[in-house]
Amino acid sequence: MRSHYLGPWRVDVEWRDGVPRLVPAAALARVVAAALDAAGAPPPASIGLVLSDDAELAALNAEHMGKDGPTDVLSFPLLPPSAYPEHPGKTRPAAAAASGTAFALPPGARAHLGDIVVSVERAVDQAGAGRGGQTGDVRWDARDELRLLVTHGALHVCGWDHAEPDEETAMRALERELLARR
Repeated sequence: MRSHYLGPWRVDVEWRDGVPRLVPAAALARVVAAALDAAGAPPPASIGLVLSDDAELAALNAEHMGKDGPTDVLSFPLLPPSAYPEHPGKTRPAAAAASGTAFALPPGARAHLGDIVVSVERAVDQAGAGRGGQTGDVRWDARDELRLLVTHGALHVCGWDHAEPDEETAMRALERELLARR
């Protein structure tokens, strides 16, 4: 694991053994930091990013979501949505993964916002098969798909969702804006 310090953020990037390194860890850390800035995450904070494969994502998907098979990205937020500013893509309280209030930290301590786990294998497959992008019908470079999945996961950690049409519209617009900045 390698920690990247970007302003008030510490992004801990971990590559699982055998997973192709399509994008440098530092570049992915910048993608996460941009999403945290845009989502109004409470600074200073840390977040974990794990680059993995379908096998690990399938196991996590079954354990935490009750779904069979791999998925492309899973987010594990540790703070409740109330820790983030109001926005149109905000997770509705009933759908929130975390609830209650965050505990107080000593002054200057970094809160850990949560973790993102991405299947690089899914990113490569989706991009190559023309099932990438926000609409699932884009054929583009696997590196672009990986950046989208990392952005998507970071926004989920920050309380963004896409279960309802208004949430999806807002989240997809922010993803497009963030990806255009690179």
